Amino acid sequence: MIIVKPKVLVPSDAFRGEIMKKLERYARVCYKSEQQMTPDGDPQFLKRILMSGHESIVEHEKVTVMFIIDRGVSHELVRHRVGAAYSQESTRYCRYSHSKFGSEITLIEPFFFKENEAAYKLWYESCALAERNYMALLEMGRSAQEARSILPNSLKTEIVVTYNIREWRHFFRLRCDAAAHPQMRQVSIPLLLHFQTHLPVLFEDIAYDSRFPAGHYADLVESDELFQV
Repeated sequence: MIIVKPKVLVPSDAFRGEIMKKLERYARVCYKSEQQMTPDGDPQFLKRILMSGHESIVEHEKVTVMFIIDRGVSHELVRHRVGAAYSQESTRYCRYSHSKFGSEITLIEPFFFKENEAAYKLWYESCALAERNYMALLEMGRSAQEARSILPNSLKTEIVVTYNIREWRHFFRLRCDAAAHPQMRQVSIPLLLHFQTHLPVLFEDIAYDSRFPAGHYADLVESDELFQV
């Protein structure tokens, strides 16, 4: 088995294209105040609009990222349906016995077991048994989509996610909260911080679980040209 940490890959051009200026232009149509636009834009204009609850304006622009997470957490992502698009690694067609996968399954490390040797051992042994039986089913001639029925939730998956700005705001509000799944917070909090760095006016008002240990999500967001891992 291969055990890895989760990761979020963000295209290096994700925040280019003058997102803020475009949104301001679209928003000013509502008030017919286009003549007030300046070469550098007016971020306070958009900030006031968001504070008023007029979030439909920010649906006009979108951002795409790729999450490398476990299958269990990925099910929470796809519950976000409005203004969303997904492309996910398929366990129906991927045969993890093939050499391109290292002839073994890849798992996302459950950080919450790392400090408890007994719990980690139970998790590891369960996944090892699932891997052995998965490979045995393939050797028996069963299809990948049949054999996958015994794969664990910890199985690594790659899922490309595109949300419009409004849906990203909704996503961060839910998935960075203390009530969210810990492995979801592990990737959503650093991603929110990344968004706040690049688009502060659009995301600086969104709170997150600041009690969540930073060591569990440090360096999980990477900039990438072509989502190459």
